[in-house]
Amino acid sequence: MAASTRPEPVSFSVDRGDGLVLSGASAGDGVPILLAHGLTATRRNVVQGSRHLLGRGWRLVGCDARGHGESSPAPDRDAYEYADLAGDLAAVLDAQRIESAIVVGSSMGSATAVRLALDHPRRVSALVLITPAYRGAGQLGAEALGRWDTLAAALESGDVEAFVDASGANELPERWRDPARLATRQRIERHRHLDAVARALRVVPRSTAFASLDELERLELPVLVAGTRDEADPGHPLATAEEYARRLPRGELVVEQPGDTPLAWQGARLSRAIGDFLERVQP
Repeated sequence: MAASTRPEPVSFSVDRGDGLVLSGASAGDGVPILLAHGLTATRRNVVQGSRHLLGRGWRLVGCDARGHGESSPAPDRDAYEYADLAGDLAAVLDAQRIESAIVVGSSMGSATAVRLALDHPRRVSALVLITPAYRGAGQLGAEALGRWDTLAAALESGDVEAFVDASGANELPERWRDPARLATRQRIERHRHLDAVARALRVVPRSTAFASLDELERLELPVLVAGTRDEADPGHPLATAEEYARRLPRGELVVEQPGDTPLAWQGARLSRAIGDFLERVQP
């Protein structure tokens, strides 16, 4: 698949009712790739703004999750469950008149993408799961949930620096500490509704995308799992990505070499890996 131009994105919105409007953008006219971002991120953070896939002829469709980026808050303060997020992805496909898409999800977005594929298998032709961390219902203990609540409290008070301090960036090796702090700060500054992001921080970690990793074995579609080594990103353990790839019938794992910058942080390199994978598995 090849193309000589990189079309500019066209903005769109999806009215989910009760005042909830999702904000997104689409570019290209090839086979669609739906982007699903992580908790506290936006649609720009899945492939980090890379346009490489557009240059290879794919269509990119990205949407800010409810309460994130330019999308409005959920009408119900507790409506940030994975079922809600997966329903939003299906609504985006409907609004864009897409019957089936490749879904590329990062972190929270990877669990949401799996939920979508389990709920609507005919609507997902392939998956790319970037730094998955979800391991099943009830897997997070009180300490882990407390860390999410600390992040939520920082946003509820409007203290972005406290959020950055609590993000774990300060515990990273020195070579990645300042870039991680900067990226975290910039990510938070893209949100119109910090109170909604804070609410999502309290709800999403307590919600269920799927009951256990056993459910991955039901997915017969091609799946690329992009992991990250623990030194740079301990919040997304490489062991979890490896377990996803092992459980998925057609799963493949890709990860950066030891000592390299995490693959998930390198939009162009990640996009090349995605493009190479899709050109091998798509008919």
